[in-house]
Amino acid sequence: MLPKKRENRGRRKGSKGSVKTVQCDQCGRLVPEDKAVCVTRWYSPVDPQLAAELEKKGAIIARYPVTKCYCVSCAIFLGIIKVRPEEERKRRGISR
Repeated sequence: MLPKKRENRGRRKGSKGSVKTVQCDQCGRLVPEDKAVCVTRWYSPVDPQLAAELEKKGAIIARYPVTKCYCVSCAIFLGIIKVRPEEERKRRGISR
Protein backbone atom coordinates (compact mmCIF):
# COMPACT_ATOMS: atom_id res chain seq x y z
CA MET A 1 0.00 0.00 0.00
CA LEU A 2 1.22 3.51 -0.82
CA PRO A 3 2.08 5.96 1.96
CA LYS A 4 -0.48 8.61 2.83
CA LYS A 5 0.79 11.95 1.49
CA ARG A 6 -1.59 14.18 3.45
CA GLU A 7 -3.30 13.60 6.77
CA ASN A 8 -6.71 14.59 5.39
CA ARG A 9 -5.99 13.13 1.90
CA GLY A 10 -6.42 16.62 0.40
CA ARG A 11 -10.09 16.91 1.39
CA ARG A 12 -12.34 18.43 4.08
CA LYS A 13 -14.75 15.51 4.07
CA GLY A 14 -14.09 13.71 7.34
CA SER A 15 -16.19 10.52 7.47
CA LYS A 16 -19.07 11.75 5.27
CA GLY A 17 -18.89 9.09 2.59
CA SER A 18 -19.39 10.71 -0.79
CA VAL A 19 -20.01 14.37 -1.60
CA LYS A 20 -21.44 16.07 -4.69
CA THR A 21 -19.16 17.45 -7.38
CA VAL A 22 -18.82 21.04 -8.57
CA GLN A 23 -17.44 22.31 -11.86
CA CYS A 24 -14.22 24.35 -11.89
CA ASP A 25 -14.99 27.89 -13.09
CA GLN A 26 -11.64 28.10 -14.92
CA CYS A 27 -11.24 24.79 -16.79
CA GLY A 28 -14.56 22.98 -16.29
CA ARG A 29 -13.15 19.95 -14.47
CA LEU A 30 -15.51 18.14 -12.08
CA VAL A 31 -14.10 18.33 -8.55
CA PRO A 32 -15.53 17.02 -5.25
CA GLU A 33 -17.13 19.90 -3.35
CA ASP A 34 -14.92 19.43 -0.28
CA LYS A 35 -11.71 19.41 -2.38
CA ALA A 36 -12.51 22.47 -4.50
CA VAL A 37 -10.98 25.82 -3.58
CA CYS A 38 -13.87 28.29 -3.34
CA VAL A 39 -13.34 32.07 -3.26
CA THR A 40 -16.07 34.61 -2.48
CA ARG A 41 -15.54 38.14 -3.78
CA TRP A 42 -17.91 41.11 -3.71
CA TYR A 43 -19.03 42.33 -7.14
CA SER A 44 -20.57 45.72 -7.92
CA PRO A 45 -22.04 46.47 -11.36
CA VAL A 46 -21.12 50.17 -10.90
CA ASP A 47 -17.62 51.50 -11.71
CA PRO A 48 -15.62 51.89 -8.44
CA GLN A 49 -14.80 55.59 -8.98
CA LEU A 50 -18.41 56.42 -9.81
CA ALA A 51 -19.61 54.37 -6.84
CA ALA A 52 -17.33 56.34 -4.48
CA GLU A 53 -18.73 59.64 -5.74
CA LEU A 54 -22.32 58.44 -5.49
CA GLU A 55 -21.77 57.12 -1.94
CA LYS A 56 -20.43 60.53 -0.89
CA LYS A 57 -23.75 62.00 -2.02
CA GLY A 58 -25.64 59.41 0.04
CA ALA A 59 -26.61 56.85 -2.63
CA ILE A 60 -26.65 53.16 -1.73
CA ILE A 61 -24.74 51.01 -4.22
CA ALA A 62 -25.66 47.33 -4.38
CA ARG A 63 -22.85 44.78 -4.04
CA TYR A 64 -23.27 41.07 -4.56
CA PRO A 65 -21.18 38.15 -3.28
CA VAL A 66 -19.88 36.02 -6.18
CA THR A 67 -18.49 32.60 -5.23
CA LYS A 68 -16.20 30.84 -7.69
CA CYS A 69 -14.88 27.31 -7.18
CA TYR A 70 -11.61 26.12 -8.70
CA CYS A 71 -9.84 22.78 -8.96
CA VAL A 72 -6.50 22.62 -7.12
CA SER A 73 -4.37 22.98 -10.28
CA CYS A 74 -6.24 26.11 -11.43
CA ALA A 75 -6.13 27.61 -7.92
CA ILE A 76 -2.33 27.18 -7.90
CA PHE A 77 -2.07 28.62 -11.44
CA LEU A 78 -4.13 31.69 -10.51
CA GLY A 79 -2.13 32.24 -7.28
CA ILE A 80 -5.10 31.67 -4.95
CA ILE A 81 -3.17 29.00 -3.06
CA LYS A 82 0.59 28.50 -2.91
CA VAL A 83 2.71 25.36 -2.98
CA ARG A 84 4.13 24.89 0.52
CA PRO A 85 7.80 23.99 1.10
CA GLU A 86 8.52 20.34 1.85
CA GLU A 87 9.20 20.92 5.56
CA GLU A 88 5.79 22.58 6.00
CA ARG A 89 3.87 19.65 4.48
CA LYS A 90 2.72 16.61 6.47
CA ARG A 91 5.46 15.59 8.91
CA ARG A 92 6.76 12.07 8.32
CA GLY A 93 7.89 9.63 10.98
CA ILE A 94 7.38 9.69 14.75
CA SER A 95 8.24 13.34 15.49
CA ARG A 96 5.36 15.55 14.39
